[in-house]
Amino acid sequence: MTEKVTSPLGTADSQVKKQVSLDDRYTMLKGRVLLSGIQALVRLPIDQMRMDRDRGHNTATFISGYRGSPLGGYDLQLSRAKKLLDEHNIRFQPGVNEELAATAVWGSQQVGLFQGAEVDGVCGIWYGKTPGVDRSCDAFRHANAAGSSPKGGALIVAGDDHGCKSSSYPGQSEFAFVDMHIPVLNPATVQEVLDYGHYGLELSRFSGCWVAMITLAENMDSSATVEVDPERVKFHYPDIERPEGGLNIRKQDNPLEQEERLWRYKRPAALAFARANKLNKVILENPEASLGIVTTGKAHLDLMQAFEDMGIDEQKAKQLGIRILKVGMTYPLDVPGIQEFARGLDTLLVLEEKRSLMEVQLKEELYNVHVKDPNFPRILGKVDDSDQPLMPAYGELSPAIIAQVLGFVLGEGKLDEGGKHRLMRLNALAERISQQVGSSVSRLPMFCAGCPHNRSTKVPEGSRALAGIGCHYMAQWLDRETYTFTQMGAEGVNWVGQAPFTSEKHVFVNLGDGTYFHSGILAIRASVAAKVNITYKILFNDAVAMTGGQPHDGELAPDMICRQVLAEGVQKVVLVMDNPGKYKGALSFPSEVEIHHRDYLPVVMNELREVEGCTVIIYDQTCATELRRKRKRGLLPKAEGRPFINELVCEGCGDCVQQSSCIAVEKVETALGDKRRVNQTGCNQDMSCVNGFCPSFVTVKGGKIAKGAGVGDVLRTEAAKLPSPQLPELQQPYNFLVTGVGGTGVVTIGALLAMAAHIEGKACSTLDQTGLAQKGGAVYSHIRFAADPQALQAVRISDGRANALMACDLIAAGNVAACLVKLDESHSRAVVNTHLSPTAATVLGREDVHSPQAVLDTVSRAVNEISSVEAHRLTKSALGDTLTANIFMLGYAWQKGLIPLTEASLLEAIRINGVAVEGNLQGFAAGRLAAENRKALDKLLTPEKAAVEVPKTLEALVAHRVEHLTGYQNADLADRYRSLVDTVKSAEILKVPGNLQLAEVVARNYAKLLAYKDEYEVARLYTDSRFIESLKENFSGDFTLEFNLAPPLLARFDKGLGRPRKMKFGGWMYKAFGALAKLKFLRGSALDIFGYTAERKMERQLISEYEELVKKVLDQLDSQNHAAAVELLQYPDTIRGYGPVKEANVEKAKQQRDIALNRFENPVRDIELSAEVEVFDPARAQQVG
Repeated sequence: MTEKVTSPLGTADSQVKKQVSLDDRYTMLKGRVLLSGIQALVRLPIDQMRMDRDRGHNTATFISGYRGSPLGGYDLQLSRAKKLLDEHNIRFQPGVNEELAATAVWGSQQVGLFQGAEVDGVCGIWYGKTPGVDRSCDAFRHANAAGSSPKGGALIVAGDDHGCKSSSYPGQSEFAFVDMHIPVLNPATVQEVLDYGHYGLELSRFSGCWVAMITLAENMDSSATVEVDPERVKFHYPDIERPEGGLNIRKQDNPLEQEERLWRYKRPAALAFARANKLNKVILENPEASLGIVTTGKAHLDLMQAFEDMGIDEQKAKQLGIRILKVGMTYPLDVPGIQEFARGLDTLLVLEEKRSLMEVQLKEELYNVHVKDPNFPRILGKVDDSDQPLMPAYGELSPAIIAQVLGFVLGEGKLDEGGKHRLMRLNALAERISQQVGSSVSRLPMFCAGCPHNRSTKVPEGSRALAGIGCHYMAQWLDRETYTFTQMGAEGVNWVGQAPFTSEKHVFVNLGDGTYFHSGILAIRASVAAKVNITYKILFNDAVAMTGGQPHDGELAPDMICRQVLAEGVQKVVLVMDNPGKYKGALSFPSEVEIHHRDYLPVVMNELREVEGCTVIIYDQTCATELRRKRKRGLLPKAEGRPFINELVCEGCGDCVQQSSCIAVEKVETALGDKRRVNQTGCNQDMSCVNGFCPSFVTVKGGKIAKGAGVGDVLRTEAAKLPSPQLPELQQPYNFLVTGVGGTGVVTIGALLAMAAHIEGKACSTLDQTGLAQKGGAVYSHIRFAADPQALQAVRISDGRANALMACDLIAAGNVAACLVKLDESHSRAVVNTHLSPTAATVLGREDVHSPQAVLDTVSRAVNEISSVEAHRLTKSALGDTLTANIFMLGYAWQKGLIPLTEASLLEAIRINGVAVEGNLQGFAAGRLAAENRKALDKLLTPEKAAVEVPKTLEALVAHRVEHLTGYQNADLADRYRSLVDTVKSAEILKVPGNLQLAEVVARNYAKLLAYKDEYEVARLYTDSRFIESLKENFSGDFTLEFNLAPPLLARFDKGLGRPRKMKFGGWMYKAFGALAKLKFLRGSALDIFGYTAERKMERQLISEYEELVKKVLDQLDSQNHAAAVELLQYPDTIRGYGPVKEANVEKAKQQRDIALNRFENPVRDIELSAEVEVFDPARAQQVG
């Protein structure tokens, strides 16, 4: 259409290869550069300084604000570009909080008012998300009234989270700026972020106003190729009426005069500048139009995408009588300009996100015109002309919503058959979402492996905690008795209003160190002043982890916090940490501060909740992700050891997960049931899992993670022999959707594809939907390609329009609203990684309801063609870890012909990215081989152990357990086992013909009780060759072992922890295990010294009790009570673990047994069982084995 404003990406010649560099984004003066929206904001002041120099101005730039999605990475990118910023006299000063940062930017406009100014003016740029705008309103109001400097200018970059993807409430900033009379610009694309930034600064200089620019995830989290040119943005300065003294900031000023000047002169000046520089543009001219559409920002792109989805091109739009105006400055609105645009129209349709801003201004300004001119077009927006809802003022607009509105406004008669069909299909897709969304699978965000929050957010039994802003916000859905939250900086103050009116005596509240530095100390001050009983748990992790791991915006250390809160009147301060010796003898800590190991956090919390008044716990432990990065870069020494689980010894009790809440401790299926395994790729070596009361944990010191088959170079050689696939043509836009798990490099995939398209000169846009603290949560990347940049509209893929899906994570792919609705069974193709990464449910010990096959089947039904591969297993086998699994999927998808780019450009993009280049090139090659020649790949890989065979029949189960019990003790024990199982089987065949469920349950659970893991068995399982083999599969080089044990006769009982404390034993213990294993013949004899412990006596008693119970059941068994019998004899399945863990599980199991026994002995016969009675369902029972 005539003057389309979309991302001008690439060139028409897709065969042209460019020599590109990552430095181009800021250093190239003229041409096309690949930028994300955040990077465009970094480039903005650099280009502004270049433009000022060319105009002979000696200026500088001052940037301050506070991070937050969608601007979470802005400060990181500014810091990384420090050298270039310094060269252009740009000063970046992170704000302590948003309000203070706004005040600092206000100060930048005052430089020329006093002697000593070294520059002609300072461009001031403030950044922050919607809550930061709210917090800064008083500063903005005063600063805007005061004005800007004539060669400075003040730009407010406001980040709005319309969809509440990474916020505590949806955000819309415009109305705050309206209230403060600050002009508002609304860019649609990355290109416009750059362009409007320049217009905004110049508008501020010209009018004396501060100027706001709205940014969304659609333009901040997206990337595009944009035009850069010193001559691209040219300014026009209209003649305006100016007051005496001008429009800009003054040394002395009167508030009433400021207000008058703002309304009489500055606001009209802003409107005149917008008109002169054509910030509002007619996109589609049509003298014969009857429908005028006024759009802005993201809504404009959604409109253009809706046209495409409905099959409406420029010619059809004109035939339908449509005229389009794209508004760049939404406040104050150039109503006379829109009035001119509306001349001759019947209807004016206003499309904008969230609450109506333009619609309200139009109706307000044109009310009298409506009254005087009955022919003036009706105005539709959020409501129709009957005041009925037309578009939602909540959530986000989408092309699908706009298409439905267009269908309504145009009327059914105007659309041709093709348009009607497309509209019907869009409506059907919307209906499908509403029907399926309730059954959709989802992946909740989770704390990172080794994150201090895994332990610090727990509370003692009987207590609860309050949440706030930060990663700890997630504690609300992680079974931590954490409920309700406040805005940033007010954490815990809601308790001040509750405490006087409840019998509850005390609460805990979580507070991050970043929030504490921002404003959280005021919340502590308020709690002290109110004399409420509250304990603040301040996590000092040395980073603002939620938004990218930035350092604090000033000096902060645990000893400083201690002194500050004590000075505020806090009653008691306790520091807990993973290395208490770090501060031994430190004189900077007040003498009254106690320092304990983090293991004693439960003890400390129990103590402090009894203290009257406000208390503080400082949990000192570095952010796990930042710790990993610093170790990788050599900024910190590497950790001494890695946790490793001997799966033979593991009972699958989950106490290690209970202690650590770590997502790197994964479930693994074995013939003896589910066990646990440490994912060495994901592990951050926090070592909390070792606290699990279980002898299966070994610390591996030295050595390296094994690198699999070590065939990386061979992989590339073999892949080079493969035929190239037929690549998709770009006769129309091509939509590629990627799903994955946060923190695994999904965003990198989009960046690589965008760079590869940029190299080829093809048009490309990307949108990364990462949301809240996405470690472990679902991430979606929308990547769109085209030969012509004008063909790309909205950066988000429309419903039903994805050509291809690359599912790096199966669970994320199974989400209806985020993924499945984007697919179409008639044309979409998919490649899927079938590996099931752990979810928050598995970490929390809940039953994971996600069946990989069921989710895969759901995805299969949504597409026309699907290929699946176990990317994690293959990359682990080929390259030793799973870090390249997503790049493997990229190679796989490319070889399947799903990516419209050449291999050469993709490989060059990997090299340009400069991170783990060789590994990623090898992963890409492995993916290609897996897609095209799986046999060739399998030949190169490390031979895998035979897949775990879980016995599927009673005979196989009994045979497996007989072999196991013979090794455990001897053939006599195995015969004892077989005899009881045979008895049960015979009785069941006789009394319940055709059913062996009871025999299977007894076969499984009786063997479990007989083979209790005493000291002899643990020793035997450590000397089993399978343990050594598993070590060698995971580690290479020289390494030593340290065993983490709590021997009953040696371990000291720790009253604070409520259990024996584990001890560390060196490698010599392995020989001791060998000797002890040979003494298993003593088990149960008078010489069995271990047999005299309470735990061993309990285990032997459990065996006797079970045997007696089996006999009792068989005596009374019939078809009526058979199901109850199965449920009853299943009870030992939950008896797992060692020591206190096992004892607790035994008590729970006995309670279950007693309830089940009552059901068995008092069955409900010959009537339908009440729905309220929970009856054991054999179909849901654990799979045999």
